[in-house]
Amino acid sequence: MAVFPFILIKNQDLKNDTRLIRHETIHLMQELELLIVPFYILYLINYLVNMVKYRDHEKAYLDIVFEREAYAHEADNGYLKQRKFWGWLKFVR
Repeated sequence: MAVFPFILIKNQDLKNDTRLIRHETIHLMQELELLIVPFYILYLINYLVNMVKYRDHEKAYLDIVFEREAYAHEADNGYLKQRKFWGWLKFVR
């Protein structure tokens, strides 16, 4: 879990999971771009709208615009270097 400026992990083994760390680092970039507090507000609003839409936690979570960007690029080693400012906007439907 990314809570600016930290990445919180369940156990030490996950510290070496580069895919997870990249996913959470994408969230840190999103948080920073939105000056932290607005990120959490938009994240929650997006989740609540998705819950009304899907009535399913997993679907609602996976369709959050910030999660869509992070999951789409968590395997891309070069994404953080070439990521454009507000890159998550490409995932707004």
